[in-house]
Amino acid sequence: MNSPNNLKDITRFLMEYANRLMGSGVHTSRVIRNTRRIGKSLDVDVKMSLFQKTMVMSVCDNTTQEVYNEVTIIPVYPISFELNAELSALSWDAFDSHLSLEELWEKYQQIISRPKMDPLCTLFLVGFANASFCALFGGDWTARIIVFSATLIGFYIRQVLQKKKVNHYIIFVISAFIASLVASSALTLNTTAEIAIGTSVLYLVPGVPLLNGVIDVVEGHVVIGCTRLIQALLLILCIAIGLSCTLMLIRNSLL
Repeated sequence: MNSPNNLKDITRFLMEYANRLMGSGVHTSRVIRNTRRIGKSLDVDVKMSLFQKTMVMSVCDNTTQEVYNEVTIIPVYPISFELNAELSALSWDAFDSHLSLEELWEKYQQIISRPKMDPLCTLFLVGFANASFCALFGGDWTARIIVFSATLIGFYIRQVLQKKKVNHYIIFVISAFIASLVASSALTLNTTAEIAIGTSVLYLVPGVPLLNGVIDVVEGHVVIGCTRLIQALLLILCIAIGLSCTLMLIRNSLL
C-alpha cells in the first residue's frame, strides 16, 4: 500500500522516465510497456495518454484504489539508442528485482548522467556514414570525398544552429542548402556529380520519426503516429527546399 505522498512521488518518477523515453525517440507502445512494467513492480497500475507534445498519466494504487493524475509537457532530447536501451533494461531490472523508488531514481540518474558522445566524434561519424551512402549509390572516390566534406560542413552548421535554438525546420533548409551547395563543386570535376549532390543531404533524412510514426499507426496509436509522420514529411520537404535552392543557383537544367 502506498500513501498519497508515495503515490505522488511514484507518479513523478514515472512521468520523468516516460518523458525521457518519448523525447529520445522511442515509439509509443514501448514507452507504455516500460512505464507500466515499472509501475507493476511498485504495486501501482499505470494508465497513459500520449500525444506529440503532452502526456497524461493516471497512477492507481492496487490496494487502496487511490488515483493520482498528472499532465506534463514532453521535452525534446537528442535521439540516443544507447540511452533508450539502458532505460528499457532499467524497467526489467525494476520488475525482476523489485527495486525501491529510491533505487530507481539512483539508477535512472546514473544512466542519464553518463557522458555523451563528443560532438566532434559525432560530426566525423556522420560524415563517414554519408560518404558510405554515396558509395552505395555508385559514387566514385572523388564524389565520396566531396560528400564527406559537404556533410562535415552541413552537419556542423546544424549543430551550431541547434545550440542557438533556431527553429528546426529552418535548420533543415539551411543545412540541406549548404551541404548540397558544397557538394555541387563536383560539377567542376570529372566525377559522379549528380550522385554527390543527391547523397550530400541524406544525413538529414528523419528516419526515426518516420519509423516511429509507422509503428505507432500499426499498433493503434493513430493520432501520435500520424503526427510523427506529418512532422517527418515536413522535414523532408525542408530538405527538398534546401536542395532545390542549390539546383536553381547552379544548374537549372536539373530541375
